[in-house]
Amino acid sequence: MKLKELLELWLERYMKHTIKIRTYNRYKSICELHLIKDLGEYELEELKPNVLQDFLLQKIDGNYSTNTIKGIVSVLKQALKLAITLEFVDKEYCSNLKMPSSEEKEISVFTKKEQQVIESFCLNHKKRNYIGIVICLYTGIRLGELLALTWEDINFNSNLLTINKTSYSAKVDGKTQIIVDKPKTKKSNRVIPLPNQLVKLLKIIKKESNSKYVITTRNSGMVGNRSYQRTFKFILKKVNVPYRNFHSLRHTFATNAIELGMDVKTLAEILGHTNAMITLNRY
Repeated sequence: MKLKELLELWLERYMKHTIKIRTYNRYKSICELHLIKDLGEYELEELKPNVLQDFLLQKIDGNYSTNTIKGIVSVLKQALKLAITLEFVDKEYCSNLKMPSSEEKEISVFTKKEQQVIESFCLNHKKRNYIGIVICLYTGIRLGELLALTWEDINFNSNLLTINKTSYSAKVDGKTQIIVDKPKTKKSNRVIPLPNQLVKLLKIIKKESNSKYVITTRNSGMVGNRSYQRTFKFILKKVNVPYRNFHSLRHTFATNAIELGMDVKTLAEILGHTNAMITLNRY
């Protein structure tokens, strides 16, 4: 059996109906752009350590990021483990590959002055969707979690925000759709306190809204991730703040919380991290 045949089997029979659509699409993309393209014609028995290490070095020399390379190897390893289970081969050699060293990611946050400028612009603008930027600054929720928020998720009596779902865009049968799914991890299901001033403003916006979603399109539907990222980029340009990605709002919230004396365990729960060590190592 050739590797391309194994990958097609692994994707369609074992992955397609057991993982999230966006994960399946990512795996499929890795297979098509890297594994099938470069190794697809190899028989499984030919995938020896020297062949796989040469393939890995090719990716390193191609200036692919460490995370991309690890993703490629992870997909290959999963497919080859299936080959062992189905007795197509006796062993796989991915586990012995010499991987590139992990990159230390620098956390990007907004300065206090930048936060004030962004917040002021969003709060005073007639476009109510801009409130989402402020929500993220004060709660640290992820973009997908923000766009999946419904008014039912906000308890106006106790000033609490419940995160129980997320959204993302994915191709389904060739068409891009907005998917609402369970959060990233079990710990991502959480309850977050909201500041009084933000709750007051959200009450006003709710009265004016015809949608069940907090952030909504003109037709009261869901806003897509890329669309709101463009909105965020537009706002930063408008207020002359250097561009940082949307996740920087989450990093900014976490950094502010630490500076104000919040303990790591509480912050980890608010952020939805699997354990406090992730929070401690990152911030």
